[in-house]
Amino acid sequence: MVIAAILVGLVALEHIYILIMEMFLWTTPRVRKTFGTTEAFARETKPLAANQGLYNGFLAAGLIWGLLHPDASTGYQIQTFFLICVWIAAIYGGWTAKKSILYVQGVPAAAALIAVLLAW
Repeated sequence: MVIAAILVGLVALEHIYILIMEMFLWTTPRVRKTFGTTEAFARETKPLAANQGLYNGFLAAGLIWGLLHPDASTGYQIQTFFLICVWIAAIYGGWTAKKSILYVQGVPAAAALIAVLLAW
């Protein structure tokens, strides 16, 4: 159960980091390099990226909510739901946007999901 909680926490932290990059640092050289965008593209898409970042924040909030929920059974269900959401989003992002999303976001989410399911 501890390993599952650690993995869920890491997925939540990853999505907080993505939120920060997409909402606040989108036009910086480092983030542009990470996402492979030009300065002009980053400027033009800043509102879209911020919206995407907000959604990543909601995923992180849901995972944290599941970790901190006082009822372990409900917390398990919440974590399972949000990990499945992250995993599906990673599959879709890897298929439609950038293949590395599947590995960077999908693999940690799948590992955490498996750990959560095995812990129960």
